Amino acid sequence: MKAVLAYCWLMLGFWSGTPAVLAQTEATDRLIEDVVAQQAEEGGAFTYNAAFSLLDAYRNRPLNLNRATAEELGALYLLSPPQIDRLIDHRDRVGGFLSIYELQAVEGLDLETIRQLLPYVTMEKGLDDVSVPLRTLFSAGTREAYLRGTTRLETARGYRAPDPAYAGDPLRLYAKYRQRYGDQLSLGVVMEKDPGEALFADGRPVDYYSAHLFLRRLNRRVRAVALGDFTVSFGQGLILYTGFGFGKSSYSTSVARRSSTLQPYASVNEFNFMRGAGVTLALGDKLEATVFASRRRRTANPTRDSLGVTSLSLSGYHRTAGERADRNALTQSSYGGSLRYRPLRRLEVAVNVLGEHLSRPLQPTPRPYNRYYFRGAELLNASVDYRYRLRNFSFFGEVAGSPGQQSGRAMLHGVNIGLDPRADVALVYRKYDRDYRALSARPFGETSGGRNEEGIYVGVDLRPAARWRINAYYDLWRHDWLRYLVDAPSSGREARLRVGYTIKRKLDSYAELRHENKGRGLAGERTDPVVPRTRTQLRLHAGYHLTPALEWRSRLDLGRTADRNDGVQAGVMLFQDLHYRPTGPFSFSARLAGYRTDGYDVRFYEYENGLTYNAFVLPYYGEGMRGYLLLRYKGLRGLTVEARIARSQRFDGGTFGSGQEATGLSHRTEGGTQLIYRW
Repeated sequence: MKAVLAYCWLMLGFWSGTPAVLAQTEATDRLIEDVVAQQAEEGGAFTYNAAFSLLDAYRNRPLNLNRATAEELGALYLLSPPQIDRLIDHRDRVGGFLSIYELQAVEGLDLETIRQLLPYVTMEKGLDDVSVPLRTLFSAGTREAYLRGTTRLETARGYRAPDPAYAGDPLRLYAKYRQRYGDQLSLGVVMEKDPGEALFADGRPVDYYSAHLFLRRLNRRVRAVALGDFTVSFGQGLILYTGFGFGKSSYSTSVARRSSTLQPYASVNEFNFMRGAGVTLALGDKLEATVFASRRRRTANPTRDSLGVTSLSLSGYHRTAGERADRNALTQSSYGGSLRYRPLRRLEVAVNVLGEHLSRPLQPTPRPYNRYYFRGAELLNASVDYRYRLRNFSFFGEVAGSPGQQSGRAMLHGVNIGLDPRADVALVYRKYDRDYRALSARPFGETSGGRNEEGIYVGVDLRPAARWRINAYYDLWRHDWLRYLVDAPSSGREARLRVGYTIKRKLDSYAELRHENKGRGLAGERTDPVVPRTRTQLRLHAGYHLTPALEWRSRLDLGRTADRNDGVQAGVMLFQDLHYRPTGPFSFSARLAGYRTDGYDVRFYEYENGLTYNAFVLPYYGEGMRGYLLLRYKGLRGLTVEARIARSQRFDGGTFGSGQEATGLSHRTEGGTQLIYRW
């Protein structure tokens, strides 16, 4: 009876026409939701929450739009590549901005985008940042400390006495200290213990540590210095991209990678970063050079003779005896550089080189699908990337290979076109050979790794009238060789259409349709045939400000999947959110969601508000309900106290977890608290 009443409340809320406008931070929420849903198809998870913390730094020391580079504007994640190009072109043409009101004269910048930008940017010329002394960088600025603990309340099999498989308790502990001076200084330390990992194991209080010191624009010659942990991003990611990057999303024209070569790292992803030192130097007005060196110990699975490793672990977990034995089984040394030449303001070309050395050779267990994977201990990659702006056209691309080694090539070429102040188009062609080998490649594509894929992508962003926005893309691709669980060459196509309607500070709504058709292997046969699988999902989302402080959001998802193996599966998901954000110290977010699907193939990825910089996306499938409550209090000077509890309940007889994570229960409860102190 309780479930029936809850479902009725959900339906009443959705059809009552009382939903919520996207706040400035909700644009980030939508981006995270899109990115995770795409990565999850390849088994990924979102671990880049800290990528968006730069906005907090710009709240205190806004970015000067009169000197901001394309990479710095891209790091805001609030502007599309065409909007960035138009803003820079307008700035160059008029000789700089004098007032924020001039942003309305930039073609393609609508009022909603300008409103989102305003808290983080300025037009003031003021003191030239290169003259800020080191003493000021370290003594001024902002500081923040985080202390977080989360856990699941039900006991999983791996923790049960008398012989638990996990060495530690189910607590996830996190601590961070970070100091910033705008984007010029970042100094920080991060520590984390995953659930099941032991405290004070092998002389370490927690399992994972990260520390960094990052300085930007020290003087006119030294543009960036990175010490400790940092990220490196070259071109379009064909040989190296360790930062946050767009994939296919509702930001349909944001497909070009635009990131500063060196960036500070302060996240909990335990493998996708560099550890060592890097520097970017200006070799004149038109030439820039970046060099770096890194040495990291990696968790890996040794071969039977222990002379090599079969794979590099990406989970970050060291809970069981086997996982702890694999910890630091390999040392990965990375080194390289980039030489970037800008002969014109509209043109830049770069040559990038990356060398990798493994202390043990990588020797994947031979399988037909991994026949062309990298094997060995030494790998050298090189690439050339470019950007060129010509009127309303912005061309970008990269070509990569492995000089002197028996391997294929990879290439990506694209263009952003501003057809009209109300219409933008993005075109991308990529071709990654089956035998192209790169350990740290993360380019745009359907699959991860930048290999065995050829495709063409078309994205459009239309603003036909005030309050209306249309985003759409169509992607067509093929794989010339086998893939994991797909025992033959395959192909696919995907289309997505989103139509949005917004009333400033009052209403935000959209309808979205996604359709995908791609090859799928049928498990259980000696040689799996590849059959097409179609997936169609319809989403209706609406939001409304009941008061300036109270938002109500509603969402309805409908899905259908069909293939020869499992037949037709369908599903529905509906949630209601309430978000209370007054000017006072107390705020909260709450959700109640109900869902019913025929299986995992019909799943709906939904963003959930978490503790600050701990946002995540969960797949909803099966039959059940889920709700959460997030409380936040800022009544003490500089101190924020947060608490969150979430609970899922299944109605289909299923239980949560598998293996050592199995609880045997039809419900799951998660709780967490966090303290944040800023000064």
